[in-house]
Amino acid sequence: MAQESGTRTLVSQAQLRRGRGRIVYWTLLATIVLGFTLVFLGPLYWMVTGALKSGTEIAQTPPTLWPQHPETDNYVNAWHDLNLAKLLFNTFYYAIGAVLFQLILDTAAAYALSKLRPALGNVILGAMLATLMIPAMVLIVPQYVTVIDLPIVHVNLLDSPFAIWLPLVANAFNIFLLKRFFDSIPEDLMAAASVDGAGPLRTLWSIILPMSRPILGVVSIFAVTYVWKDFLWPKLVMPSAETRTVSVGIEAFSRGTSMNEIVAASVIAAIPTVIIFLIFQRNIMSGLTAGSVKG
Repeated sequence: MAQESGTRTLVSQAQLRRGRGRIVYWTLLATIVLGFTLVFLGPLYWMVTGALKSGTEIAQTPPTLWPQHPETDNYVNAWHDLNLAKLLFNTFYYAIGAVLFQLILDTAAAYALSKLRPALGNVILGAMLATLMIPAMVLIVPQYVTVIDLPIVHVNLLDSPFAIWLPLVANAFNIFLLKRFFDSIPEDLMAAASVDGAGPLRTLWSIILPMSRPILGVVSIFAVTYVWKDFLWPKLVMPSAETRTVSVGIEAFSRGTSMNEIVAASVIAAIPTVIIFLIFQRNIMSGLTAGSVKG
């Protein structure tokens, strides 16, 4: 009884024991869960089934819930006609580069702000976080001007992977996320490493990074999904057909390709991110909450 009285919930245990209260609770819960499931899985279901329909059936009104005559060849045709192998390879290459750049540079910045505590570190962190309030569309023009004529070296980065990698390096959100995690690491470990003669870099490599695998995984997943779904920036800086990402390539081929093949290509392009989420969903949650409580 004492244990039950110490647990606070939205609906009390006494109400759940009553026949009517239990029925109302489970009815509302099932309705809400089913509603959110339809909202999130509905578009995905339409996309997967739409790729199996003919061009006439996918355009008809009202739409059919299931293809009358499923055409699996749409996926094969989309793979060959849109050159998806090349587009997926390009996107994967850019995503891996973005992960490496962000892990190296953002981790170094977060470690310096959290453990090395440079002069005016809080001011620098506040300035970086203030950039999160700036709409991304506002930065498109200055970033593009910078890419077509990189200051000091005066190099044009169009059709270069660095045009995608460099703007993603200084990610204020990831730096803040990493810093919050590093703040939760006890200072006793840092002091013990210092007593043993380990410098800042050795401490980062041997102590901080092994303990930070969950949050590093979250940052990596964020970097991959951002590059995979981004459209406007790759379209501007990757104008060549040989360097396009999958989202830009599908849009470029959509003018001369049937709608059902475009939908099939979209399904294929979405599969890698869905697989990543299903595999690492626990890591995402554990990494986001790992540095929230000190103890």
